[in-house]
Amino acid sequence: MARKTITLEMVRANSEFRKLIECANTNLEYMGYTEHGLRHVGYVSKPTANILTELGYDDRTVEVGAIAGWIHDIGNSINRKHHGLTGATLAYDALSRMHMDISEIAVIIGAIGNHEEENGLPVNPVSAALIIADKSDAHRSRVRKKTFDASDIHDRVNMAIKKNYLVVDKEKRKIRLVIFMDAISSTMDYMQIYLTRIMLCEKAAEFLGCVFELMINGMIINRQKKIISEPRLSAGEKEVSEE
Repeated sequence: MARKTITLEMVRANSEFRKLIECANTNLEYMGYTEHGLRHVGYVSKPTANILTELGYDDRTVEVGAIAGWIHDIGNSINRKHHGLTGATLAYDALSRMHMDISEIAVIIGAIGNHEEENGLPVNPVSAALIIADKSDAHRSRVRKKTFDASDIHDRVNMAIKKNYLVVDKEKRKIRLVIFMDAISSTMDYMQIYLTRIMLCEKAAEFLGCVFELMINGMIINRQKKIISEPRLSAGEKEVSEE
């Protein structure tokens, strides 16, 4: 069977992937995790592609990145532990049956299998962009309203984040995650959850030939910079994600 050029639209329309995403989200709801469904994967797909676009990668690499973002969490349909590895295995099988080119499948499963900080590292540009996009999705829209618990640090941190976005400065080779939090949580709470994830983002940005900055409420957290007001994009910067 001849290999096909598989598009994001084809993957989004694939009922098998959609069912796995829905099942993964349901499983994590029972476990008490924040939203990991169609909203999350749709979010991750977009900035994965946009980071690659802004850094000058070709259109096909950009689309492969968007596909990886859309299906990166399907391993949660099996178990939360090692879901990157199991997700990569599921993706290989499903994409093979769609007759995707094996070299593109290899890029995607490498990205999926390496997107978690417990056992992942950036291994290709798609994986690096996916890591940054995935770890940037902390926001109140991820909180499951029916089970919100202010005593739970994950719920509290996500509910506190009223706005977040990624910007890429292609001239300075800088990727910045900008977050605005209200007083129901704190930077300390955020870092308690996200420290190892931010460290992985730094490695991912380095793989892409960039530096990664985390800005919370106008302060650069992971580099020594002065406190500034709400940032404006410079001439070389472009926002690549939305709240």
